[in-house]
Amino acid sequence: MPKIKVLITVKTYPTISSKYDELVCTAGFTENGTWIRIYPIAFRKNSYNEQYKKYDWVEIDLDKNTSDFRPESYRPHSHESDIKIVGHLETDNDWEVRKKTVLKNVHKDLTQLIADAHNKQICTSLAVFKPTEVLDFIIEPTEREWDKNKLATLEAERTQLNLFKQPENPFEVVKKLPYKFSYTFKDINGRPSTLMIEDWEIGQLYWNCLQRADGNEQIACEKVRQKYFNDFVKTKDLYFFLGTTQIHHYVSRNPFIIIGLFYPTKPKIESLF
Repeated sequence: MPKIKVLITVKTYPTISSKYDELVCTAGFTENGTWIRIYPIAFRKNSYNEQYKKYDWVEIDLDKNTSDFRPESYRPHSHESDIKIVGHLETDNDWEVRKKTVLKNVHKDLTQLIADAHNKQICTSLAVFKPTEVLDFIIEPTEREWDKNKLATLEAERTQLNLFKQPENPFEVVKKLPYKFSYTFKDINGRPSTLMIEDWEIGQLYWNCLQRADGNEQIACEKVRQKYFNDFVKTKDLYFFLGTTQIHHYVSRNPFIIIGLFYPTKPKIESLF
């Protein structure tokens, strides 16, 4: 089976599933510039960041995910499928090399993008989107613990199957984020929207800020806002990686969430005087 080469641009924050264990959605671009989603990939807390980084070129055995109608969705051929890192794109010259792959097809009209998602002949479920204006960054408290029934199922399965071969710590899931993070923005037609961010980086940033703030959640949230609004919005040329969830794809008025960010430095405006 030939391996598929993928430029990794999206790694979502892990969720738990009573069917698949802890999962992450990974997505990126093939060599011809088309989107591809790789799901499910089991999450291993100690090695997730070490397996592959964003903007790594990787090779992996993939099959079309026949349980997912979205055209970009693939799954590892088996649980043992290795992800081989074969290259990496750096940020030199204001992300010039990354831009050549990522910005080939940029959407600016959210209404049209949603229509393309709902159109079963197109069924767009991954996209690069350029907001015309970012209005706000919203932080809201949410449930602090995972669903107890799902946790009980995972614990029973791990005990029985010893999936990760960690006898010293056979059951420990990733911490659930106690806050939801969202952007409010306008598209090219002035349509306002608020979309939640489910990126790995924002979750990891929160935990890092919380540790540096000695457990003060207010300070940690302020630091996250400073990064995602004061820095990204005001000093970066910000794009969103948007993705749909399978369960909401056809039934939600707007099935998209923000699954990653692309943020090269804003182009410099040269003065004529």
